[in-house]
Amino acid sequence: MHYFGYKNGELYCEEVPIKKIVKEVGTPAYIYSAKTIRRHFKVFDSSFKSIDHIICYSVKANSNIAVLSVLKHLGAGADIVSGGELKRALKAGIPPEKIAFSGVGKTLEEMEMALSAGILMFNVESLEELEALAEVAKKLNKPAPFALRVNPDVDPQTHPYISTGLKKNKFGIPEELVIPIYKKAKENPYLKPVGLDAHIGSQITSIAPFKDALYRLKKIWEELINLGLEPKYLDLGGGLGIIYNEEEPPLPQEYAEAIIQEAKDLKATIILEPGRVIVGNAGILVTKVLYTKENISKKFVIVDAGMNDLIRPAFYQAYHKIIPVEETFAEEEVVDVVGPICESSDFLAKERKLPRVKRGDLLAVMSAGAYGFVMSSNYNSRPRCPEILVDGNKYFVVRRRETIEDLIALESIPAPYL
Repeated sequence: MHYFGYKNGELYCEEVPIKKIVKEVGTPAYIYSAKTIRRHFKVFDSSFKSIDHIICYSVKANSNIAVLSVLKHLGAGADIVSGGELKRALKAGIPPEKIAFSGVGKTLEEMEMALSAGILMFNVESLEELEALAEVAKKLNKPAPFALRVNPDVDPQTHPYISTGLKKNKFGIPEELVIPIYKKAKENPYLKPVGLDAHIGSQITSIAPFKDALYRLKKIWEELINLGLEPKYLDLGGGLGIIYNEEEPPLPQEYAEAIIQEAKDLKATIILEPGRVIVGNAGILVTKVLYTKENISKKFVIVDAGMNDLIRPAFYQAYHKIIPVEETFAEEEVVDVVGPICESSDFLAKERKLPRVKRGDLLAVMSAGAYGFVMSSNYNSRPRCPEILVDGNKYFVVRRRETIEDLIALESIPAPYL
């Protein structure tokens, strides 16, 4: 469900015409719907109302502080993977006691920053990381709350680049090593075991992998209790998929029912880390047709958004629906929608049926609210897009378009070369 649709022959975001926004900010541009974000969060959160839980939104999906602020007002916490994301979450007003710090490569500086802020817990991914966390905690004379991230060796049946719960992945700790590490941590006064964590991947469209992972976690949870520990938080990560094309992911209510059924007897506070399912369909990327071009066997629609703006099609071979901003019933043709980047991998769609378009037409790349702007870059020295947040009949530029001057501001020419 989202609030992008045609009214009087043109595409709107909520109550604002896309063309009106583009007239001010230009293209390419990311546009987000606050109403969609609220709806998705409330549906997800309410699905777990029968058990004690915390929704820690996965900041890496879309880290704009205006988006984080919308979620903060709904009671969201944050799942972070860097010191930068911690700063963003705190700036948006998310309480530190609702922040979980994940990721395999936390630095000592990031640990110190997070521990000083008073976050809920660290999701620790290796023995050496835990030892480093203990050093930081001793330095600050402040015990560090943590959960070990278990790698349950569960196949999430998703793209291999976003699978994180198999033994061949870099994430988490193998099941057989988890209890010995907790035993060791129990003896350290600067380590405070508060729970257990797992995250098996992203864009998962079946409940079965989640249930399989939870079944394995339950056995470890019971062992922790037998050790005399008092775990409180069971962090099940995120990963619930959305519809980009013809996927059929479970609804949040179906997902919640399965989790609640398996976890109801554990006396745990369940932590969930949804990202894509909250913001994925709440955003679009608007781009302008620069040229059309035909060779003997193929037609290209060349647009002003490239793989530096939205890398998912090139990186994951991901599908994003593309629709014209002005509703049209023109004859369809099969085209490649490509960008201006000097790479053959620079495309938004291949062999796609689209209504015939011409120079200056606007296209909307749908389902671009997650892993869109956050993965964008300045490749080919291209300034990154602006981000726009629409709320009802108003819209706000929540990140201005970068300029060429922004790109070179951190660079300098050494005196000998002047």
